[in-house]
Amino acid sequence: TTLIATGGTREALVQAGLAVTPVEAITGFPEILDGRVKTLHPVFHAGILAQPDNIDHQAQLSAHGIAPIDIVVCNLYPFEETTRRPGASQADVVDQIDIGGPAMIRAAAKNFMAVLVLTDPGDYSAALTVLSSGAATVSFRQGHAVKAFAHVSFYDATIAAYLEDTQTLLDLPPILLLAARRERTLRYGENPHQRAAVYRPTTFGSSAPSLLDVVQISGKELSYNNLLDADIAWRAASAFAEPTAAIVKHMAPCGLASRPRLVDAYLAAFDGDPISAFGGIAALNRTVDQKTAQAMVGEFFEVIVAPRFTASARQILERKRYLRLLEIPNYPGHETSAEPLEFRQVTGGLLIQTPDNVQENDSTWTVMTKRAPTEREWDDLRFAWRVVRLVRSNAIVIARDAAVLGIGGGQPNRLDSVGLAVNRAGARAHGAVLASDAFFPFADGVEVATDAGISAIVQPGGSLRDAEVVAAADDAGIAMLATGIRHFRH
Repeated sequence: TTLIATGGTREALVQAGLAVTPVEAITGFPEILDGRVKTLHPVFHAGILAQPDNIDHQAQLSAHGIAPIDIVVCNLYPFEETTRRPGASQADVVDQIDIGGPAMIRAAAKNFMAVLVLTDPGDYSAALTVLSSGAATVSFRQGHAVKAFAHVSFYDATIAAYLEDTQTLLDLPPILLLAARRERTLRYGENPHQRAAVYRPTTFGSSAPSLLDVVQISGKELSYNNLLDADIAWRAASAFAEPTAAIVKHMAPCGLASRPRLVDAYLAAFDGDPISAFGGIAALNRTVDQKTAQAMVGEFFEVIVAPRFTASARQILERKRYLRLLEIPNYPGHETSAEPLEFRQVTGGLLIQTPDNVQENDSTWTVMTKRAPTEREWDDLRFAWRVVRLVRSNAIVIARDAAVLGIGGGQPNRLDSVGLAVNRAGARAHGAVLASDAFFPFADGVEVATDAGISAIVQPGGSLRDAEVVAAADDAGIAMLATGIRHFRH
């Protein structure tokens, strides 16, 4: 048996006490261009690609003095790791694009009927056991060929993503490379009979702190549903620069408030819908202190997400051993970035869109009614408009004093959503404001809001019946703003 290796690998094997033949002894050609050209040679690729049962192939190998290669073991240059290295320049990263390695891997994987290819050090021990027992079947080699092709594809996609700027993604390229590495398997999916795992994409993403980078400091293992709800809750809380708390249940916000003190933000958010908050996910965009922890510990939450928990807060909350506490590392204080693309799977395809992260300027909003909003109403309308884009359509949010009082969402008609929001707000709706993610197709929604005592409304406008809607608002003395931008969320 002959063991052939390139420079660095050969040195490591020699130090381990193995007899190794250097590459140049086989090719008759030295490594050149700082090691960029080592194995790109007919001697290697012919030895890998030749089929044992092909008479012509074997004759050609014999004529050129080429020995067949039975096993290819190759680890690619650490391109992905280099992209994450602080201070790495583009030249540093590009220098880690492997050329000869992927070529050898692909050649070996193509000829899996005769050649075994190994790309994962985690497979070495099992492969040695199989080879020692003589059980390296075609099926065994084919399995490793599949893994090899996936490995090279992932590697190439990661390179393409690095070289592709964000603007290209926003232009929705004709070919979109999706590559993701499995981070871990989950206990189950949405329901116990469903299997699930979480993957980290490398071919698209933002600079925002990733939910996969959270530090779980206590509690049970995170579930599929926990991750979905925690994502929505964190997106909601981190959308605000002010100290903010958000509570989510089944991917639907049920409470959100901003206050100068975090404990007050939490109490106001919880008061928005205490019934729905039971068993929900809470997210806070500031360090959870002792007072906030004391306010939260008496309620049942599945998960609490925050940039950090003080030692005293942890001591209080960790009494609940099933409560999952998650810290978001390196949180900058206010999240403004988003994934460059959003994906939704449909039968037989993918729907892809840019995110709804338009930066709005309320100076462009127009007053539709005879009465303009008061200064207090303006503040409440801005807050409600920022919240309503987080709710499933048809979405209605009732708010006052930077706190959500009632939410209606996920309904097939806007009137029902208004009714749900009004019902949840109850008497608190009197003097509050209302935000609608899309225009009112009829005046009936405004009429229900009027009966509840809503004082001002913000909506995109643009309905064929805008005149009827505005007339209903004027009759009730309601101030109404049109933003000109819709925020559907399905």
